Amino acid sequence: MTPNIHYEKRESVGERLELKKGPIYWLGPDLTLRDSTVIISAAGRSLVPMSGQFINCTIQAKGELKTVRWAPISFKGCRFTGRFTGNDFGFREDLDERRTLGGIEDCDFSEARLNGCRFFNCDMRTIRLPRWPCFTFLDPLGHAAELRQHAWPGLVGRATVEAVCESPVGTVAVTWHAPTVAEKMDTTVEELGAALETAPWIFM
Repeated sequence: MTPNIHYEKRESVGERLELKKGPIYWLGPDLTLRDSTVIISAAGRSLVPMSGQFINCTIQAKGELKTVRWAPISFKGCRFTGRFTGNDFGFREDLDERRTLGGIEDCDFSEARLNGCRFFNCDMRTIRLPRWPCFTFLDPLGHAAELRQHAWPGLVGRATVEAVCESPVGTVAVTWHAPTVAEKMDTTVEELGAALETAPWIFM
């Protein structure tokens, strides 16, 4: 039987928390970590965010951390390193009540690799994003018409950009990793980069 580890109803300062492969980790409810380091080797499906606060913490993905919905968790002043794919940050009003509890502000992703990661209902001016070869669509819902009209190489327009334009309500930014997108969307990093340079509201 897979062991369950619960981090709930506790507040820790200066802790080093290692989430290793194997167990299922329940994060919350009522978990607060301050000035701590969280090292994640576990698969994304093994993390169950319930509710909590991470304040001035370092979040390190040891492998590629996939498809974690962090909506119930509030991150403030945190630094992220490693590879994150398909992760969601920030609270969401379009889902269940638990997912309105979180948020994200004053966080630093500049040393992380993000691919298909979405930010919800937050002020992106407080978020340090990774630069090229990562790139970010800012306010994609507000610029969907412009993005769809833009010239894109390969399958980028029909797949990646269309997915961005159809993002859930509350999406304020979506970040991708250019080499990964280019490989899957039948184009090159150079062609993708050239298209992005003239597209609206792109951070790279």
